Amino acid sequence: MLDMLVLANLDVSEDCTWNGIPLYGEVQVVDSFADIDVQVVESFPDLRVKTVSSFADDCGEWEFVDSFPDFTIRFVDSFPDIRIKFVESFPGVD
Repeated sequence: MLDMLVLANLDVSEDCTWNGIPLYGEVQVVDSFADIDVQVVESFPDLRVKTVSSFADDCGEWEFVDSFPDFTIRFVDSFPDIRIKFVESFPGVD
């Protein structure tokens, strides 16, 4: 039963959060100690991400910054916390 609770906590929530972290806003890419490990995929993403240059206020809108982020990510090839797909339109979750 504990395994099911842990797995349920790893999904992106309908309110566009993961583990309590809103998945929009200013994002900084780091090499270690990231808030979220992210894998970029082409199919079956947990979140569709649109990069923006300002006003990243909606689900899946990320503005990449070098300092003072809302959260940090690390790109990984395996064992991600979430899987994302970069899109030009319609960011968010299903």
